[in-house]
Amino acid sequence: MPKERVLSGMRPTGKLHLGHYHGVLANWLKLQDTYDCFFFVADWHALTTDYADTHAVNDNVREMVLDWLSVGIDPEKAVIFLQSSIKEHAELFVLLSMITPLSWLERNPTYKEQMAELREKDVHTFGFLGYPVLQTADIIMYKANRVPVGIDQAPHLELSREITRRFNHFYGEVFPEPKTLLTEVPKALGTDGRKMSKSYNNAIFLSDAPEVVTQKLLQMVTDTARMKRTDVGNPDVCPVFITFHVIYSDEATKAWVRQGCQSASIGCIECKKSVIQKVIEALEPIRQRRLELEKQPEIAAQALAKGAESARVAARATMAEVKKAMKLSAI
Repeated sequence: MPKERVLSGMRPTGKLHLGHYHGVLANWLKLQDTYDCFFFVADWHALTTDYADTHAVNDNVREMVLDWLSVGIDPEKAVIFLQSSIKEHAELFVLLSMITPLSWLERNPTYKEQMAELREKDVHTFGFLGYPVLQTADIIMYKANRVPVGIDQAPHLELSREITRRFNHFYGEVFPEPKTLLTEVPKALGTDGRKMSKSYNNAIFLSDAPEVVTQKLLQMVTDTARMKRTDVGNPDVCPVFITFHVIYSDEATKAWVRQGCQSASIGCIECKKSVIQKVIEALEPIRQRRLELEKQPEIAAQALAKGAESARVAARATMAEVKKAMKLSAI
C-alpha cells in the first residue's frame, strides 16, 4: 500500500533557531520515515511581505537548507525543492485564482492578523491577499493527503480545502482534499520572553557555538515577579522553565527546579545553569554537521536540484490532468 503524501514548506529566513526546530523540523524528521514527504523552500511566499528588498533571498535559502540537512532532513527520504524552480506552481496558482471568490480571501483570518502585525510594511498587494491561493497550488500540485499544522493553524488550511472543493465541483475530482496532520508544537520562547523570532533578536540558533548559547541563556528573562533571590517564583510562567526545562530536562531535574523556584531555595542563575549543558549537548551534533556542510556548499544546491527533478515530474503530470479537466489541453 503506497504511503500517504505530506507537503510542508518554510519561508527562507536564513539560519534557523530552536523555535523552528521544535515547531517544524523535529516533526519533519519523524514524517520523512513514515510518509511520502515533499518539503519545499517557499521563496515566492517570502515575496508577499518582503518584495521591496530581495537582496538576501538567495543567501537565506542556502542558510536554511544547510540547517535542514544539518538536523537530518534526508534528500534520499524526502523530496526537498525550491518553490520557484517548479514553474507549474505559478501556472496552477493562476488557474485557481480564476475560481477563488474575493470574499474568501478577505475573510481569511491570517490575512487580517498579518495586516495588523505588518503595519510598518505596505502589504496592500494582490500577492499578499492571494497568497492562500498560491499555498493551495503548492499543496494540491502534489496531491498531498496531509499537511502538518499546529492546532491553532488548522483553520487556515480550511481555505485550501474550500478552493479544492470548488475546483473539483467545476471540473471533476482531480484533487484530494488536503487534510490536517495535527502536530504538537512545544512553546519556544526567546531570551526576552516573547515568541522566539529572528526579528525580535531573541533567538538561539541551531548553529550557535556553546559559548554563545551559554551567554544567551544566562541573560534570558525568567519569572518577572521574582525580583529578588529570596522571592518565590512560578515555573509555569518562567520562559526558561516552560521552553528549556520542559523540552530538555529529565523529570528529576524539572522537579528539583520546580521545588527550588517555588520555595526560593535556588536562584534563577542556578535554574539556568542546570539546563544550559543539556541544550548545548543537543545542539552540538547539529552544529558540527553544519560546519562540515559549510565546507561543501554544493551539497545544498545538489539536494535542491535532486528534489526539483522529482517535484517537476509530479507537477507536470498534475498539470496535464488539470488542463484536460478544464478543457485547456493543447490542440
